[in-house]
Amino acid sequence: MKFVDEASISVYAGKGGNGCLSFRREKYVEKGGPDGGDGGDGGSVILQADEALNTMVDYRFQRHYRAENGEAGRGRNCTGKSGEDLVLKVPVGTTVIDEDRGDVLGDLSVHDQQLVVAQGGYHGIGNTRFKSSTNRAPRQTTPGSEGEIRRLALELKVLADVGLVGLPNAGKSTLIRAVSSAKPKVADYPFTTLVPNLGVVRVAAHRSFVMADIPGLIEGASDGAGLGVRFLKHLTRNRILLHLIDMAPYDGTEPQQGARAIVRELERFSPALAQRERWLVLNKRDLLEADTFGERRLAVMEALNWEGRVYEVSAITAEGTQTLCADLMTYLEQCRVREAGDPAVAEQEEALLRQMQKEARRRIAALRAARRYPVDDMDGDVDVEYRP
Repeated sequence: MKFVDEASISVYAGKGGNGCLSFRREKYVEKGGPDGGDGGDGGSVILQADEALNTMVDYRFQRHYRAENGEAGRGRNCTGKSGEDLVLKVPVGTTVIDEDRGDVLGDLSVHDQQLVVAQGGYHGIGNTRFKSSTNRAPRQTTPGSEGEIRRLALELKVLADVGLVGLPNAGKSTLIRAVSSAKPKVADYPFTTLVPNLGVVRVAAHRSFVMADIPGLIEGASDGAGLGVRFLKHLTRNRILLHLIDMAPYDGTEPQQGARAIVRELERFSPALAQRERWLVLNKRDLLEADTFGERRLAVMEALNWEGRVYEVSAITAEGTQTLCADLMTYLEQCRVREAGDPAVAEQEEALLRQMQKEARRRIAALRAARRYPVDDMDGDVDVEYRP
């Protein structure tokens, strides 16, 4: 199945049914009076989050969706049937944007969460509703109103607590294989990972989090170079970023050069994302002598002016990963407790999330205008799934 994280569709809500103009006609009933019924409401278009879906590939083949119209009213005070709502299933983590106005209509981040994106038209009124003591034979009716029409942009951002970011071949896929049952492709050449891979990291019974492996970034990614810009937006949903640094680059470059390049790309893509909680993970410790590794570690920290957390791991042997995962789990639990206990903290987190996504959309729009952002989905059968 192809991984498609963007789609543009048009939705058409149903038209409301017209009110009926009718008078009662029965034998032995003189001047029966008005009996025209109301029309039915038009159906609405509703998006519903479904955790069983992980791609929007279906919305690349069908772009137009129409809800059912309401039926017109009838005589004998019969009300027309309302149109059926059209419910479209989308993956959990879908952001819905009105393309014409640029407004964010909603963010479907919970299973079965629903969002009305096009309201159905309201019913028309039959002439029965206009009768009065002074208007006993009304001939007034009202037509049903038109349903809403919208052009929507659907953006999927994978839901993960932890996001891995780094240069190609830094060891991101190897790390996620070491700490979860996810099996992304691993090879000795750049851009082995073409789409995000998700893995569930189990630290203990009933204690787990989701880690996302994002395709590697390169210099100029925020300007459309490489594959990274296509998936940088997925990082806006992550609670914490792990900046994975290759301490023994295959091309002989200094680790601090690549580390600085990643930070620059994050800042250019979204300043708010660059300020997200980020930990350094120095990988491939098994390939270097202790003294050499220590010197390179110091050079990286000085180059980044780093004062945050630093971890030394070997993803291929899983050395150091247990401590890293345990600390990540503790940090995530503390964040959830703070948000649950203080509404101001939760609102601050929500505001940061909105700001990151706003900056990401602005950057992607600029790249599209400059024709530096891919329009069609990439070829190949790929899968994005949660693996326990």
